[in-house]
Formats: sequence, structure tokens, C-alpha cells
Amino acid sequence: MNDLLERIATCIVRGKVEVNSPYPPDMHGRDGASELTREALRKGIPADRVLSDALVRGMQIIGERFSAGEAFIPDLLMSAKAMNAAMAHLEPFFQSGQVRHKGVFVVGTVAGDLHDIGKNLVAMVVKGGGWEVVDLGVDVPPEKFLKAVEEHPGCAVGLSALLTTTMPSMARIVREIKAKQPGTRIIIGGAPITKEYAEKIGADAYAPDPQGAVKYLNMAA
Repeated sequence: MNDLLERIATCIVRGKVEVNSPYPPDMHGRDGASELTREALRKGIPADRVLSDALVRGMQIIGERFSAGEAFIPDLLMSAKAMNAAMAHLEPFFQSGQVRHKGVFVVGTVAGDLHDIGKNLVAMVVKGGGWEVVDLGVDVPPEKFLKAVEEHPGCAVGLSALLTTTMPSMARIVREIKAKQPGTRIIIGGAPITKEYAEKIGADAYAPDPQGAVKYLNMAA
């Protein structure tokens, strides 16, 4: 792999955003994901290769470490911050059509639930995996999910819930999406959610963590 792409991937894994970022301390004063991505593009490395070989690879590594209990939420958040800084330089290439997203992922916390940490983590890791993310926020009713699905044909949907009291809301959203847009793939997750519950309510997959969501999306893409 190109050494510059390897350095960008390392910055994503370590959460090194830019040269002036104080974190991580052992990388103080070094170029971060932002500067290195800009340099890679300036040197003519294709934007789609920067995305796949640096950003996606870096987010995959930190996601796997998180799944294995070797990295934690603060680590994931810093990696996502570095990824976003790099992604800012790639956005013009997405807009021009030179680089294409793998697909669209609509995500939200279900109606009645105001928790967003888990949903935000999933959104950031999925975005780092090369997907366009449409984040509907929290306390999202079925109608809002349905509207987003209609506006983004072929999208996948992610539902998050932290409270057991909002699990019936999740079931209702799955039911209504499947009734009106039966081909829509739906992933569910959250502290009280299980694989068995996903099967019970007709969801297509259960993701125990952000990396699980990315793996499912990539397999089904």
C-alpha cells in the first residue's frame, strides 16, 4: 500500500485529526488525517482509493478493536473526528460523481427514545465505511422513516433503541416500513435488543455494535 495512505489510515485509527491536535500526545506536531488527505489528493492519488485504502481501512481497524473490547467509545469518537476531517477533502469528489458511496443508510433512534450515543457511533462508523448517512435524529416516528425511505430508494435503515419501553415502537416502525417498502433492509440495535427480537419483529439483521452494522451492509450491498 502507498505509504501516504498507510499514514492516513494510522491517523484514523489513532484519532489524529490535524497537525495542531493535541491528541494523541505521542503524535503531537505531526500531520493529521486532514493534512495527509489533502497531500494525497494533491499528489494525484485517486479520491476513491483514498477513501477505500485509508479512511475505510482505518475505520475498519478501530471498529474491529472496539468490537473486541480493545478500544472504547472515546477512541471511536476520536477516530470518527479524524475521519470527518479527511472526508471533508473528499466531499467535492462525491459531489462531482468521481467517487460514489456504497449506498444510503438512513438511521435514527425510534419514537419515544431520546438516547443518541449508540446511534451516533453507528452513523459515524458506517459513514467511515463509505456509505452516505442520513441521520434522522432521536424520537423518530414511523412517518419520518417512511418519508426518508421514499426519498432514498434502495436505502438501508438502522433503528436504535436504548429503552425497553420503546421496543414496541421499534416493532411498529419495522412493520410499517415492510408493509409499504417491503424490499427495504432494516438493521436494529441497542442495549435491550437481541438477534431473537430482530427475528421476532421482522427486521433483517441485528447489529450488536457499529462494526456489525457495517459488515451486514457491505455483505448485502
